[in-house]
Amino acid sequence: MSLKKLNIALFAPSNNQYSETFIQAHKNNLDGNVFYYYGTGSSIRLDRQDSLMGSAKYFRLKLYAKLNKKPSNYLWEQRLVYSLKSNKIDVILVEYGNHAHQLRKVLMVSGLPIVVHFHGYDASVRSIIESCENYKQIFQISNKIVAVSRKMEQMLLDMGCPREKLVHNVCGPQLEFEAVVPTFENKQFIGIGRFTDKKAPYYTILAFKEVVEKHPDARLLLAGDGLLFNSCQNIIKHYHLEDNVKLLGVIKPEEFRGLLEVSLAFVQHSITADNGDMEGTPVAVLEASVAGLPVISTFHAGIPDVINHEDTGLLSQEHDVAAMAANMLRLLDDVELAKKLGIRGKKNIFKNFSFKTHIDRLQLALQRAIETNKTN
Repeated sequence: MSLKKLNIALFAPSNNQYSETFIQAHKNNLDGNVFYYYGTGSSIRLDRQDSLMGSAKYFRLKLYAKLNKKPSNYLWEQRLVYSLKSNKIDVILVEYGNHAHQLRKVLMVSGLPIVVHFHGYDASVRSIIESCENYKQIFQISNKIVAVSRKMEQMLLDMGCPREKLVHNVCGPQLEFEAVVPTFENKQFIGIGRFTDKKAPYYTILAFKEVVEKHPDARLLLAGDGLLFNSCQNIIKHYHLEDNVKLLGVIKPEEFRGLLEVSLAFVQHSITADNGDMEGTPVAVLEASVAGLPVISTFHAGIPDVINHEDTGLLSQEHDVAAMAANMLRLLDDVELAKKLGIRGKKNIFKNFSFKTHIDRLQLALQRAIETNKTN
């Protein structure tokens, strides 16, 4: 007799398929019936359903709230609780700690087992952590807390998260990247990600400026969009790098895979922003490495967890532009080294940080949350 599939409520603050591919991976690959709730506050919607509650029942709820002078958040919270019950949810997975904080009343009232998945900024930006009261309530009401790097794991412990609730689980690269076979035919570097302070794309461009002085035919491609996009365009123009550096904007995963296939290495100069914002473990780094490209990056957050310096990639200290440039030059001058690093990187990610490993560990965390919820 087959076991009943879990009804999993997956909460995400937005439906951003471009920069949050890991959430879509959870939605599409967890073993169960996934009910995908996206948005914040009164704008929360349930994917593929017109409403969280029937119109007649909602009218009565609004009348009750008005007569009893309930706070403004009462209506959307009650609609969510009703939706969870009517869909017979077994377990809740919340993406981002600060999103869980906003949902904390719903989570408590539901009485359901809860897994909260931290990703990066939610565990590092000081103002967010303070506004969420250091996640004290979240640590208390959650059955399991997922951290995507060892650095994040320690940060959550320092905030007071019970060790027995913590699950270390790096987000895995999509399976399609495992099939990429790099040709190393071009003197080309590729990077992808949002143009934000913690990804510091301007440092990558400044490092590449030093590379072009010795290899004027080398190219750098940076995909993505964000607040720093125009600033990076200005840097490129100022140093007359228009023929060498191309900003591609938002590209599709299949385009990224095609560029990995014909590039020499993946580059990303991640740093800790002034407000504390840090990476978790960047999925693009994992995707590039499992595709067989060496990764040139920094000793930042979860990157050294998955990229072994001098073995599967080349890492430098944050803000050290000269060292990053030297690492790029090493691979341009020694393509055989690039190939060796790429081969070892592919084996490392496939063995230790595969997509299947990530989903299996998350599935286990959901099951353990259900078990611990029954005993409490």
